[in-house]
Amino acid sequence: MPAPVAFISDIHGNAEALSAVLADIRGKGITRVVCLGDIVGYGPEPIRCVDLVRENCEFSLMGNHDFGVLYEPTNFNPSAESAAFWTREALDAEPDDAKRQQRYEFLGRLRVRAVLSEPGDRMNVLLVHGSPRRPINEYIFSDDVQSAPDKLTTIFERVSKVCFVGHTHVPGVFTDEPDFYPPGELSDNTYRFVDGEKAIINVGSVGQPRDLDPRASYVVLEPANGAGTDKPYGQVRFVRVPYNIEACAAKIKAIPQLSDWLADRLYEGR
Repeated sequence: MPAPVAFISDIHGNAEALSAVLADIRGKGITRVVCLGDIVGYGPEPIRCVDLVRENCEFSLMGNHDFGVLYEPTNFNPSAESAAFWTREALDAEPDDAKRQQRYEFLGRLRVRAVLSEPGDRMNVLLVHGSPRRPINEYIFSDDVQSAPDKLTTIFERVSKVCFVGHTHVPGVFTDEPDFYPPGELSDNTYRFVDGEKAIINVGSVGQPRDLDPRASYVVLEPANGAGTDKPYGQVRFVRVPYNIEACAAKIKAIPQLSDWLADRLYEGR
């Protein structure tokens, strides 16, 4: 039986939230952690977040803000663009040449997509930041179920069984009916895999939740009870973790290049 895997995403330079989440994961005895991208951007501690992900995650994917800091923040709003440029300056300001190079090399090697597969695993769990169709930049919104069902159909054509994403900062489960279930509509905040049903799991955001719940969000992929070799994973559990929002907000407001709005929105989870 495989070990449970914690999926985190959209940290956005919020080391207060990331530290709380990693502590919660360790407290549950989980040793496998995967990041789905956007380690940096918006938040005040990009260096600490990069180092924590390097030290604690099996690997990380490339998010659009990671890409924007490395290359160009294309199609970013003014606050996001300013944060991307400041993040780059912060990374460049590292006085230790070796540490600066290691961080940039780590960010430059981030994967665009990955597949998590155990021996005998027929699920082939797909991992992307945005969507299976456009891994870095495409958003899958909950209202796409009603307003863009054809979009979801083409996206699900690229999913064999299960896919984990981030990017929208809103946790929940998309199924290929299509339908969307926020964690609060799931028994015990847990989605249990259904034979013949495809699912896309949005793990929510560690550092900047946008579902009106300010607590950090992550998920745990858990083994199936009595699983055979063809069904090693059985369910996904959504987890929320409180953290010191005041500390992160104060750090944002102390940096002129970061909009105060990026701090204020943390209190409301929007």
